[in-house]
Amino acid sequence: MKLATIENGTPDGALVVVSKDGSRTLPAAIPTLQAAIESWETSEPALRALAAKLDAGEGDSTDGLAFAAPLPRAWQWLDGSAYRSHGELMETLFGTEPPPPGRPLMYQGLSHQFLSATADVPLPREEDGIDFEGEFGVITDFVPMGVTPDQALGHIKLLVQINDWSLRAIAPVEMKTGFGWVQAKPACSVAPFAVTPDALSDAWRDGRVHLPLTVDWNGERFGNAEGGAMEFGFHELVAHAASTRSLCAGTIIGSGTVSNSNFREIGSACIAERRGIEMLDEGKPRTSFMHFGDTVRMEARLRDGGLLFGAIDQKVVRG
Repeated sequence: MKLATIENGTPDGALVVVSKDGSRTLPAAIPTLQAAIESWETSEPALRALAAKLDAGEGDSTDGLAFAAPLPRAWQWLDGSAYRSHGELMETLFGTEPPPPGRPLMYQGLSHQFLSATADVPLPREEDGIDFEGEFGVITDFVPMGVTPDQALGHIKLLVQINDWSLRAIAPVEMKTGFGWVQAKPACSVAPFAVTPDALSDAWRDGRVHLPLTVDWNGERFGNAEGGAMEFGFHELVAHAASTRSLCAGTIIGSGTVSNSNFREIGSACIAERRGIEMLDEGKPRTSFMHFGDTVRMEARLRDGGLLFGAIDQKVVRG
């Protein structure tokens, strides 16, 4: 099942159910995705009934609709760094220690705004080191404190695709404070469709999205890394986040930059990784960060070629 939020002039938009091919919608009786996830046990059957009608050919065309992020704002956004190939590269470059065994990396980021997949991204300065980061993410219902990873798997209700914008020149300064990121992490962008795990069929297993995330920068292929290479699955990230506190319904948890150990062959989902490879191989980076007017496109396709989450297709502009 695919869900989306239509822009309607309100902060949370209007919830719709979307056909499998993304071409038609039906309005949901429940007003917003946040309301649906808070009452998922009762709202899911009604939403699936609408999905069945869409499968039968009902629904209105998506032409002309303005999709917001599935959750235009959320109570909580937690981002992990679950791909060891990316982490090991950064540790080698900066001489940092790896995290303790069995402990995922995670930080809490800006959640009061998520950009739509086609919105221009306003940022103040090119010299801040503008970078994209292609990720997958999950949306949970209410998660009790102390859940096990197996229990956490049942609390993952929706999957999303995320561009976690980063300002690389600011990040090291904030990291040295030991208090985490604020200025280095502007609002993320999210692809238009949130999907239930069954929409992935066998591409959803072990708490991981086993699909490639294709990234194009200014129309040129930049990366095509497989999502399934996470050291920690999403169920383990959820359990980690809920270790000492409950998680509210509508919590979004990201995978961190999708990365594979053969990144020299298949490319990367962020510029920082490409620059890191160049530093190791050539002694210095030669790929610049983004400039105003640059575009980035991200998408994930099912094995049959179907576009799963829709696409993120954005331009960076001077804010």
